Amino acid sequence: MNSQSPEPPPAEPVRRTGGRSARVCAAVHRAVTELIAEGGAEQLSIPVVAARAGVNPTSVYRRWGDLNGLLADVTATRLAPEDAPPDTGGLRTDLLQWAERSRASVTAPENLALVRHAVGQLATCPGPGSTPRMAAREQQLATILARAAERGEPTPTLRQGVDHLLAPLYFRIILNLGPVEPADVRRLVDDLLRHHTDTCTTA
Repeated sequence: MNSQSPEPPPAEPVRRTGGRSARVCAAVHRAVTELIAEGGAEQLSIPVVAARAGVNPTSVYRRWGDLNGLLADVTATRLAPEDAPPDTGGLRTDLLQWAERSRASVTAPENLALVRHAVGQLATCPGPGSTPRMAAREQQLATILARAAERGEPTPTLRQGVDHLLAPLYFRIILNLGPVEPADVRRLVDDLLRHHTDTCTTA
């Protein structure tokens, strides 16, 4: 009988969450943003982005596949909310703050160019990789509505919030249907709340 303790299993390799991969990603994202600010998304190519970022084009192709995949990733990253959803204690003020943050984010020139490019890709390259991802903002909207419901406030459904606030906001901005100002945000929020009240009254 062997009295020696069994040898411990080999240690799992430590996976780095940062390092060179993170630096490459940051450099490429920064290059895309700078190039769009200078000339728009239509002038981009993988070699041009790679040259600006100081990386090998092969690294870009390996990570993102093609230009559409890269732009979709940059768009999703830049449009992802940086702050937690507002929690002011009232539904209207929560919606006003949240919608104004969304307006400010998507109207930033670089972000708007990215979103318009992504929408344009839908006509020729339909699929999840070419669609601007609004899931994070929709989740924030769901959180705001759920909190209001817990407080006992009359609360629209998430579908109503998307149809009457989020979608019109992005639609006007992306299609350039005139400037979208804070006053327009207030109007959309009030239209949403009024529509919900009218629906409940006639139900």
